[in-house]
Amino acid sequence: MAGKVLWSSRSGDMDDSMLRFTSSADTDKELAFYDIMGSLAHVMMLGERKIISQDDVLVIIDGLRTILSRLRSGESELDREFEDVHTNIEVMLTDLIGPAGGKLHTGRSRNDQVSTDLRMYLRDAVLEAVSRINDLIRILTDTAQNSQNIIMPGFTHMQHAQPVTAAHHMMAHAFKLGRDADRFMDAYERINVCPLGAGAVAGTTFPIDRKMTSDLLGFRRPMENSMDCVSDRDFVIETAFCASMLSVHLSSMAEELVIWSTPEFGFIEMDDKHTTGSSMLPQKRNPDAAELIRGRTGGVIGDLVSLLTMMKGLPLTYNRDMQEDKRSIIHSISTVIQCTAMMSCIMNAVRFNSDRMLSSALEGYMNAVDLADYLVNKGMPFREAHNAVASAVRYCILEKKELDKLKLSEMKGFSDLIEEDVFSILPIDVCVERRNSFGGTSQQNTAVQIFESINSLIEREERVRLEMSLIDGCWKELTG
Repeated sequence: MAGKVLWSSRSGDMDDSMLRFTSSADTDKELAFYDIMGSLAHVMMLGERKIISQDDVLVIIDGLRTILSRLRSGESELDREFEDVHTNIEVMLTDLIGPAGGKLHTGRSRNDQVSTDLRMYLRDAVLEAVSRINDLIRILTDTAQNSQNIIMPGFTHMQHAQPVTAAHHMMAHAFKLGRDADRFMDAYERINVCPLGAGAVAGTTFPIDRKMTSDLLGFRRPMENSMDCVSDRDFVIETAFCASMLSVHLSSMAEELVIWSTPEFGFIEMDDKHTTGSSMLPQKRNPDAAELIRGRTGGVIGDLVSLLTMMKGLPLTYNRDMQEDKRSIIHSISTVIQCTAMMSCIMNAVRFNSDRMLSSALEGYMNAVDLADYLVNKGMPFREAHNAVASAVRYCILEKKELDKLKLSEMKGFSDLIEEDVFSILPIDVCVERRNSFGGTSQQNTAVQIFESINSLIEREERVRLEMSLIDGCWKELTG
C-alpha cells in the first residue's frame, strides 16, 4: 500500500498501518463528483492562462470526464487503499492518459482542493435540506388550512393552559421550520465562496485566475485570503449548527406525535405505513418512525460538538485534524435531510381525532383566564382577578363542575362584578376566537399566519430553484 500514496514523509515511505490510519477514502466517496468538477474548472483555467499546453488541457478534460462517467456507471469506484479522493482520481487519470495527468495539480494543493470540494458538496446538501423543509412546511400549512375549526388544548409544562386550534399549533411548527430554512440559506452565502487556487497556505507563483475558476464552479466570488481559505471550517460548523436546530425542531414534533398517538391522549392516528408492530404484543402500533427522528437528534448535535471541539485549539492554517470534519458534517446534513423527508411522509398521512381534541380542551378550566380578563374589563386589577378566579377553580374542582356550568349565584360568590353576560365569553370556541391579538389563535389570525408562511415559502422555493439552476448550468458546461 505504501506505493499508493502521492505524498510521502520526508523520512521515507509511510508504512501500511499509517496509511490505513490516515486514509479518508471511505468518507471521501461523497466528494468524488465535486473533486472532478473542481479539477475540470482548474485545468480549464490553467489552459486559459497558458500555464499548461492546450493539448494537455484537452487530454486531461477528456480523461476526467471519462472517469466521471465510469464512477457514475459503477464501472470504476474509489479504492480505499488510496489515502483520499484526490489521490484516487489523480491516479485514475494518470493511468488513463499518462504523464499529462500529473500536470493537473499545478498551482493548487490538497488543502484548497478539499475545502473547495466540501463547499460544493454542502451547497447542494443545503439546497436539498431547504427543499425538504419547504416540503414539510407546505404540508403543515395545508394541514392548518384544513383544521382551523379543530379546537385542542394548548400546553405549558405539559399542563392544559389555553384552548387553541390545531391549525394554530401546526403553524407554530411551520414558523420554526421556516427559520431553519432561512438559517440554512443565510449559511449558504458563506459556504458559496471559492478557496480554489489558495494553494497550501500562501497562494502560488503561477499566474492563475481565481475568479475564472470561481465562476466556472458557480461560486459568488473567490475568498480573499489564502490562509483563511485553507484554515476556515466556519462554514462546516455553521451548517452543522443549522442541522442541529432543525433536528431539535423535528424532535419536538416527533415527541408530540409519540405522545398524541397514545391511548391516553388519542389526539392523532399515525398511518400504518409509519408504525411497526411488536415482536410479542399483537395489538401494538409503535410510532417507530417518529421515535427514530427523535433519537437521531443526539447524533446530529454530537456532530456539531465534535466539529467545534476539533477546531477549538488549531493554529493557522491547515492541520490534519480537519480531515475529520467530513465524517461529521456529511452524517449531520444527510441525517436531517432523511429525517425531514420522513416527517413529511408522517404528517401527510396523520389523522386528527377532532372529537378527542375538543373533549380534552373542555377539561382543565382553560377558560379561567377569560374569566379573569372579564373581571379586569369590569375594573378589577388583574392580580385580584387572578386570585378570585383561582378561588373559583378550586371550588369547581371540589364540586366537580366546569366554570361555564356554574350558576350566576355561585359565580357571584367570587366577585360581585360578575353578571349574566359572563356566560357569553366562557364557551371554549368563544375563548379561541377572542384571542385576536396579532399572532393569536383566532381563525382570522391563523389565516394571516398561513398566508405569510406560504409567501415566505414561495420566495424560498424560487431562490432554491435559481441556485440549483445556476449550479446545474455550471456542471453541464464543465462536463460537456
